[in-house]
Amino acid sequence: MSNTNQQNMITQGTTLVGDIFSEGDFRIEGNIKGNIKTSGKIVVGKTGVINGSLEGENADFEGGFSGKLKLSGMLTLRSSAYIEGEVEIAKLSVEPGATFNATCSMKGGVKELINSEEKVSPEKKEKSA
Repeated sequence: MSNTNQQNMITQGTTLVGDIFSEGDFRIEGNIKGNIKTSGKIVVGKTGVINGSLEGENADFEGGFSGKLKLSGMLTLRSSAYIEGEVEIAKLSVEPGATFNATCSMKGGVKELINSEEKVSPEKKEKSA
């Protein structure tokens, strides 16, 4: 088993053109033009930009993204984030101020909605002898 506790970093001032495949986490402060596929977490800092596709579990954005984003877990958008394109996720968290111009579909477990009239009050839950 490989060590996935290590974090890969693309620093500010670096432009990477091409595809990245990894099992580890990423912190991106630079510019990526290509596709990223990882089973780890992606953190895009304020100076980070991805143009292409991103596939992974969780992502936390302070920077920009343009393209197709597919996550099996949570997408977190900080107030400085800018996202555009196609987004497919399980959970979404957006801070006020973030820009989210995307078509979005949420996959994952569907929660059953209960009508307020159908809710059982605590008194009705008790069994009488």
